[in-house]
Amino acid sequence: MSDDQSPAQDKTLSVVIPMYQEADNVAPMVAAVHEGLASYQGPWELIVVDDGSGDRTWERLQEAQAAYGSHVRCLRMRRNFGQTAAMQAGIDAARGRYIATLDGDLQNDPADIPRMIDEMDERGLDLLQGWRRQRHDEPLRKFFSRVANRLIARITGVKLHDYGCSLKVYRAEVIKQVRLFGEMHRFIPVWVAGVTSPSRIGETTVNHRAREFGVSKYGLSRTFRVIVDLLAVFFFLRFRARPGHFFGGIGLFFGAIGGALLAYLFFIKVFLGEAIGGRPLLFMAVLFVVVSIQFVTTGVLSELLSRTFFESSRQLPYNVLTEADAKAGWHKSESTDQPAEA
Repeated sequence: MSDDQSPAQDKTLSVVIPMYQEADNVAPMVAAVHEGLASYQGPWELIVVDDGSGDRTWERLQEAQAAYGSHVRCLRMRRNFGQTAAMQAGIDAARGRYIATLDGDLQNDPADIPRMIDEMDERGLDLLQGWRRQRHDEPLRKFFSRVANRLIARITGVKLHDYGCSLKVYRAEVIKQVRLFGEMHRFIPVWVAGVTSPSRIGETTVNHRAREFGVSKYGLSRTFRVIVDLLAVFFFLRFRARPGHFFGGIGLFFGAIGGALLAYLFFIKVFLGEAIGGRPLLFMAVLFVVVSIQFVTTGVLSELLSRTFFESSRQLPYNVLTEADAKAGWHKSESTDQPAEA
């Protein structure tokens, strides 16, 4: 911390909330954030990302910004890119030393954020994940969520109870090293484990409330997408920098089987004088060898693509249409100093 930076300024906080078709939730959500952070000992800003809503969400956000001030920053996407991309847009725009994310449906409680920041500092963590012990959701949805959480924990090795809770607090220098694509917001703790030690990722119990306005954007079909995304997470965490090992390993496995079968057929043809041309085993052996060559070739090509990826600039998974026309500011408590305007 520099000499001209006060302890309060060192606790700058950015609250990121993606919203989609949540016009009725905008006003109570912004009010809840201000109420929950009323005692926070540091400057903070609220970044709300309208993910291409077709209702009056954007108009309500502009009204909230006019009512509360420039520390309420509103971003509008050109179209609906999805919650993950909207969250990434908000994280990219965040200026705080700490970044907190939560849903815009009022089921997360913003009042948990100050406590989570203090707990994260006390425990020396880079990410503190919220755990909804008492969830106010449909029983079937809670069942599938528990199954998904256990599956993710077992496969990834990051032991958490509630990956799906959007209420999380991060250190900005850590989360800004992670790029989110597709529908990877559920796996954020796993991605963070790729840039910091899993021992610096923790969880804490948070409040959870029933939805009051609007409808949930999630259905049971999300379960299948989670499984596909989990496979992608497993691959990228283990083999992102060495994909040739993944494909090459499979290729060598099939090649070993095909080679053994061909050696056996060669032995009975040459030394036993048996005909092998019409045997199904010959076709299987050739098939295994061809599959092996394909996997090994894919491994080589994936290694080239991986090197190109790491050496080139990364594409953003979103396209921001506009940010509400107001100079970004900070909200301060009466007991804190106002930092310089960005």
